[in-house]
Amino acid sequence: FRNRSYLCKYDFATGLHSRLTWGNLSTSLMDISADGKKLLISTSRPAYTEYPYNKQDIYLMDITTQQLDTLWKDRLYSISCTFSPDGKKLLISGGPSAFGKLGENIGKNQIANQYDTQLYIYDLATKKVDAITRDFNPSVEEMTWHKNGNIYIKTTDADFVHLYCYADGKFTRIECPGDMILRTSFASHADRMMYTASNTDYPPRIYTLNLTDNQAALWADPNEEQYRNIVFGEMKDWDYEYKKGTVIDGRYYLPADFDPAKKYPLIVYYYGGTTPVSRSFGGRWPFNLYTANGYVVYVLQPSGTIGYGQEFSARHQNNWGKITADEIIASTKAFAKAHPFIDASKIGCMGASYGGFTTEYLTTRTDIFACAISHAGISSISSYWGGGYWGYGYSTNASAHAFPWNRKDIYVDQSPLFNADQVKVPILLIHGTKDVNVPTNESIQFYTALKLLGKDVELVLVKDADHAVVDYNQRILWNNTILSYFAKYLKDQPAWWEHQFKELNL
Repeated sequence: FRNRSYLCKYDFATGLHSRLTWGNLSTSLMDISADGKKLLISTSRPAYTEYPYNKQDIYLMDITTQQLDTLWKDRLYSISCTFSPDGKKLLISGGPSAFGKLGENIGKNQIANQYDTQLYIYDLATKKVDAITRDFNPSVEEMTWHKNGNIYIKTTDADFVHLYCYADGKFTRIECPGDMILRTSFASHADRMMYTASNTDYPPRIYTLNLTDNQAALWADPNEEQYRNIVFGEMKDWDYEYKKGTVIDGRYYLPADFDPAKKYPLIVYYYGGTTPVSRSFGGRWPFNLYTANGYVVYVLQPSGTIGYGQEFSARHQNNWGKITADEIIASTKAFAKAHPFIDASKIGCMGASYGGFTTEYLTTRTDIFACAISHAGISSISSYWGGGYWGYGYSTNASAHAFPWNRKDIYVDQSPLFNADQVKVPILLIHGTKDVNVPTNESIQFYTALKLLGKDVELVLVKDADHAVVDYNQRILWNNTILSYFAKYLKDQPAWWEHQFKELNL
């Protein structure tokens, strides 16, 4: 938002460089037609008085004449467009409400979750829009309209990332290796593609895929030598029927030396926001590292996340923990009861960002957890709404048409800060000092409240870290902080924590 960008053309034949766009708004290139003659260009700007507070214009430019045709003006729901191979149609990605009610399939919910990305086909001649994913549960991540006439999409499909092909009016999943499709690259002049994919117990491998018969082959395994002698514990699926029509998708990780006759402490992880906790390998929350330290890890996907259909994701709107907390509490109790190797007195919970909010909210609702960890959590929905980088923008999908002045039941009653006296669980708050997404004060004010109330609370600030801790050395300290805190409360082993964070005689 600090800079403006414009489009320019460089002619290789003449060496001439010419500017194509001007104005007080940045212009973005969406696509170039296959014949190189037309461009799809977009601009966007804030629109503070009209939900969802942003307007988008999309133009079609003839590069030979520089004639500009307006396709859409003052769009309230942003879209992204690419040309069909013949240039006669557009493949469009956008939220369920991108074209009014045409793409919505939200059941009895009033407001759709616009992060649940859908696909549309737009005919440039007839101006007709076809909502092709309206009844398709996975959410679209990437899309490619190949010259063979098929549309290939990478999707958030429950907690997987899968490839699908759209042909003859229907979607077919491409059965290929990998739980998480990470990167894709399509050949321009052949029915071939390459992709990288990982599983919960193995880092990314590189594959080729023949688009004629959808046969995949391993092309390279860059991490083979490094992981040859590493043994991971088993990961199993475990779903819980919370109530009729609501199944909480879940999975759990076991230590490599798992013994069913023993009792294990349990770490429960969730997000609670609008995306699932995917089956990634490693990442910011390395579940295999936790199991290597003697824990069982249970990961669940409460209502509101994409990848399970629009009705499920629309539950995120104006929820802010009310539904998700009940689902997490019930699922955790059921999981512990169904697995006798879990020590029900030694269960910890953990989440980050919206998941940090969920963690803090949970501590005001239940005492089933022996401790809790909130990274970059939101303690006051109103201060996050007004002060966070994502603040009011994210709230269009979390609390549409709800504001601090008209929905105090959300902004006050469901904020952990305003329920601090109800906290029943020891909690660790972790936050980067340069977090522009969720400001650091969200943790500081909750810490202050809990200290004044005499609650068991710790606060660790990560110097110069933004929303995620990415510095290598800081990540080691960050992971050690998490593991030592869990060791203190879930293993009754406080020495590691006390060694890192010595009590000062003030």
